[in-house]
Amino acid sequence: MPELPEVETVRLGLSQFLPGRRIAHITHDWPKSFPNAESDVQDFLLGARVTEVRRRAKVLLIDLDTQYTLVVHLKMTGQLVFRGDRERFGAGHPSHSLVGDLPDKSTRVTLAFEDGSKLFFNDQRKFGWMRLLPTPEVEQLDFFQKVGPEPLAADFTPEQFIKRLQRRKKSGIKAVLLDQTVVAGIGNIYADESLWSAKIHPEQKVQDIPDTKLAKLYEALRTVLKLSIEKGGSTDRNYVDAAGKRGSYLTFANVFRREGQPCARCGTTIIKTKVAGRGTHICTHCQHF
Repeated sequence: MPELPEVETVRLGLSQFLPGRRIAHITHDWPKSFPNAESDVQDFLLGARVTEVRRRAKVLLIDLDTQYTLVVHLKMTGQLVFRGDRERFGAGHPSHSLVGDLPDKSTRVTLAFEDGSKLFFNDQRKFGWMRLLPTPEVEQLDFFQKVGPEPLAADFTPEQFIKRLQRRKKSGIKAVLLDQTVVAGIGNIYADESLWSAKIHPEQKVQDIPDTKLAKLYEALRTVLKLSIEKGGSTDRNYVDAAGKRGSYLTFANVFRREGQPCARCGTTIIKTKVAGRGTHICTHCQHF
């Protein structure tokens, strides 16, 4: 599943092209990908102008001037591709459809705008969806009621981070980082990278980690996420343009997928193991406990 930097890359790209465009027509081929009443589509989507593209955790929010919002969850294989006469952007799960003809066999929803440009929602495995809701009701969705704060929010402090981690103080730190109800949007790659940076073993219990180290983890996590957004996400998860240029974060990663290679900090061989049910990359010297 795409992680926070990948979804933020999609948001940044679409924010360049969608606002101001008016929706003229919509087609879809799979009910679960577009679970919306036809009357709502007619009244609140067709003819609506896009006002903003937002993100909450790993979910995209396309706001409309009808006071409705298209809530988009990419899930495992979702991607959004925008194509105009001169402008192109594609991001999401890797696929030839970002550079090939569209729509194709993976296209679930097509939004056509009045100026002739189009937004394609492609999803090979059909787990993703686009749901039309009144904007004030979006934050009432169960997911948004349960998900934790944004790790990059300006008002999210180290003290808040530590307090939220300590809600699961008897659990291993990596499992807690992956818990979306604790902090939003952190996935496997960025948990491994931030724990390596803060010199914390992923199985160490939260209650056994000093606050000073948890504060370092807060800074490491934010640094890793910001770098990944700057680099366009991780290489195997995200294309940043329709020409197929891939995100380059993994070329800068320190432990993820570097098993068998020397640690950039101490030279010890990086190993891969399983923690919290996920493949986990560790420097046993830097991250001992």
